Amino acid sequence: MKPITSIIFKDIVIELRNKESVSSMLMFGILVIVIFSFAFEPSSVERALIAPGILWVAFSFAAILGLNRSLAMEIDNDCLQGLLLAPISRGDLYLGKVASNFTFIMIAELIVLPVFVVFNNLRFNLAFLEIAAIAALGTLAIASVGTILSTIAANTRMKEVMLPVLQIPLTLPVVIAAVEATSMVLSGETQQISSWLYLLAGFSIVYLTLSYLVFDFIVEE
Repeated sequence: MKPITSIIFKDIVIELRNKESVSSMLMFGILVIVIFSFAFEPSSVERALIAPGILWVAFSFAAILGLNRSLAMEIDNDCLQGLLLAPISRGDLYLGKVASNFTFIMIAELIVLPVFVVFNNLRFNLAFLEIAAIAALGTLAIASVGTILSTIAANTRMKEVMLPVLQIPLTLPVVIAAVEATSMVLSGETQQISSWLYLLAGFSIVYLTLSYLVFDFIVEE
């Protein structure tokens, strides 16, 4: 755990200095929530139906911004090459980057979520914590596959465009499951929510395991 902890600490220190990843994700997420909130009437049926989708559009695209910046930061000044030369395994490097990406995305999401609750006239009750738990599970899957895809995209000429092209199709099942689970929590009909949570957990495990196994080959290329 020491190499992983060192990578997380390094990323946190860099983020505290420049504040680029969290601030960009935070501003984008809040902007999406505010725009859609003014586009629909506060008490309209349509707004209640699409509220979970709005939330996860904000979460998904904000995560792409953060992931794009995460590996671009390592490419600058050959920092990634320095990490590869360090006496740590490629798997530890991957897990450290996943943990730091997950942390930054969750920080932004936990700040955006109260804004979503306020603009949609919701209450800060148990449902708020349930949505936060769903967000954590979905974010783990997004960060797991997004970290390795951002590593691939960072070495391309159009890296800002390449990451969304690669990530959106792969994370679409995760977003759909998260939207359905969030919708059930907001409506109070949670009888069938376990199937969507199992799907989220399954994608998180699969993405994390496969990415861990192939990360060594990706960074060598």
